[in-house]
Amino acid sequence: MFLLRKKSQNELKNDSSCQDAKFGLEMLVERKYYVENKEQVKVKQVSELKAFIGTLALSERSLKYCTDGCLRRYLEARNWDLHKSKKMLLDSLNWRSSFKPEEIRWSDVAHEGETGKVFRANLHDRVGRTVLIMKPGMHKNTTAPEDGTKYFVYLMENAVLNLPEGQEKMTWLLDFDGFSLRTNIPIKTSRDIIYILQNHYPERLGVVIFYNPPRIFEAFFKAVRYFIDPKTAQKLNFVYPNDKDSVELMNSLFDVENLPSEYGGKATLKYDHEEFSRLMLEDDVKTAQFWGLDEKSHHTNNGQSGGEVAS
Repeated sequence: MFLLRKKSQNELKNDSSCQDAKFGLEMLVERKYYVENKEQVKVKQVSELKAFIGTLALSERSLKYCTDGCLRRYLEARNWDLHKSKKMLLDSLNWRSSFKPEEIRWSDVAHEGETGKVFRANLHDRVGRTVLIMKPGMHKNTTAPEDGTKYFVYLMENAVLNLPEGQEKMTWLLDFDGFSLRTNIPIKTSRDIIYILQNHYPERLGVVIFYNPPRIFEAFFKAVRYFIDPKTAQKLNFVYPNDKDSVELMNSLFDVENLPSEYGGKATLKYDHEEFSRLMLEDDVKTAQFWGLDEKSHHTNNGQSGGEVAS
């Protein structure tokens, strides 16, 4: 007759460790399968959206706009709902056909940039995103809301043009120095900008930094926050120069050697309108080349002319 030997504590621990390791391996395999399957579904969604685009009589510009990366951004913005993504993309194509953002030139909006209220900074964040610096306290030179909106669209197109290869998003840094309700961006302009950003530049915004906003900004923010979708809201960060967490956040986003001293870095920031104008004129040539536009016969519209997706 054989007697069963009681397992020692070490043997029991080894059995338990083996079971844990087996379970962990099974979880890794299952997760890997889930991730791969999910990515396959996304690839299929992109293909279906591309096939849908192929059924439309689109202009050459619209076709050039609808890259695979572009289609993925629209799908991502609508949580990979194909029907909603189709509608969103069609709305954008019609908007671009009417507003013609690729035809706006620096000469059309240069007067809006004289105060340096919004400009593309000469730096990228740690992951290579283009940085737009915005100064709400310097918006007093905008007399017509549509001019402010047009300037914003121009800079969005320019920021996208200057994204490094492999990077699709940008960073916004809002500097509240000199902010007051008198100099603030008009509510209508803010509402239009939020709408255009969310609906026609999906998944282009990586992070937004509200740098040292005063309490009075809270009233303005409450007026516009209802127009901000939850996905965009998650990208908003309120940063204060004497706050430890804020300093750590800025250091995680930027190289302090390149970050202007106004925001906790070591670099110097000075907006030179003439120099910025020179850079924008150079980029206008790049924009024309990218879209295949003839600058000699080029004429910009004011955003009011009609247009169709198909042409």
